[in-house]
Amino acid sequence: MVGYRSRVADSLLADLLERLPAVAVDGAKAVGKTASAQRLARSSILLDDEAEIELLRADPQRLGKMQSPVLLDEWQKYPPAWDLVRRAVDGGAPSGSFVLTGSATPRADIHTGAGRIVRLRMRPMSIAERALVPPTVSLGSLLTGRRPAIEGTASVTLGDYADEVVRSGFPGIRDRAPRDRVDLLDGYIDAIVEHEFAELGHVVRRPAALRAWLRAFGAATSSTTAYSGLLDAATPGLANKPAKTTTIGYRDTLERLWILDELPAWGGPRRHLASLTQAPKHHLADPALAARLLGVSAGALVDSPWPAGETPRDGTLLGALFESLVTLSVRVYAGAASASLAHLRMRGGQREVDLIVVRDDGRILALEVKLARTVRESDVRNLLWLRERLGDDLLDAAVITTGEAAYRRGDGIAVIPAALLGP
Repeated sequence: MVGYRSRVADSLLADLLERLPAVAVDGAKAVGKTASAQRLARSSILLDDEAEIELLRADPQRLGKMQSPVLLDEWQKYPPAWDLVRRAVDGGAPSGSFVLTGSATPRADIHTGAGRIVRLRMRPMSIAERALVPPTVSLGSLLTGRRPAIEGTASVTLGDYADEVVRSGFPGIRDRAPRDRVDLLDGYIDAIVEHEFAELGHVVRRPAALRAWLRAFGAATSSTTAYSGLLDAATPGLANKPAKTTTIGYRDTLERLWILDELPAWGGPRRHLASLTQAPKHHLADPALAARLLGVSAGALVDSPWPAGETPRDGTLLGALFESLVTLSVRVYAGAASASLAHLRMRGGQREVDLIVVRDDGRILALEVKLARTVRESDVRNLLWLRERLGDDLLDAAVITTGEAAYRRGDGIAVIPAALLGP
């Protein structure tokens, strides 16, 4: 495929198809699901085409006559396709028979496919997939607990990271001219508000209210802002605010579209950490969406702490969006290592750790994200505190920075520029 950039999900999908009959690749529109799946598929049914739907409706046995793997693209446009695949698996379909790609979760009454169809999440491109520099530190190696050597240098500047935030990780958008990127991201947001909600059966009576809520959510990126705070930010000065049921409906539909990608709180071992909060950290699928909703360019992110009309919080908007970019990237790398991602926050905010990568045995890697070139003692304080509490259950700990050099401090904490971390 000309111009195709390899994705972490490519090898995961190939491995799953070698072992299993059907894999569903989930994720927001434009993250690259179809391009990745087409590299492995030998035949395709594009279900965003009404003619293809009619053919499949008229001849459901068509699936069994096509060369496998068969790609069913945008299967949520014709949900019966899911059941056709599920029944084919029940009927003995061999490994590598079907790939389904979908940009939304359809109605709740569809069969889950549990035990028949394995799901793989694909997100926008991580920093490593954008190939700014070759990564020198593997998240997978940090998860071994062997404290690998930390080395490498990267001449990636703060302005470069700001540019990566606004360029997005959508493959078809990020390499376009700056003006085109703005138009395409605006169109992406317009499509969510004006079309995709309706396709999922959610009638938006006040599109401006949904846009305001999305903007407020973007401004809350990388925070645990409560519902009341989001509502106040979306409706400043209004006495009659939208009902909670309305905005919960927004949230649920955006989750079905894979646009909201909230980071859950880590439960932790209660014997060591008894007062952990359960509030998630807010993230959109790509921090570029938050930047467009707030109307900020890369230059504005570097030069101005917060855009006009937004209520400042601790830190800068670039700091929040940089954390979101790193969170997106670590989620991709963690998926390759069969690990999950969360954040740690004690009630009252006395202690926080930005990212907790959880191995399948419960042991963890702790990461702090700092919009800084150098690391101060205050930047590692919570990591050292967590190491005291967890002992050997803490596999490793690192600070992710915008600096140039990767190294390990004398206290054992790794310092890793974001561009040098990979899967």
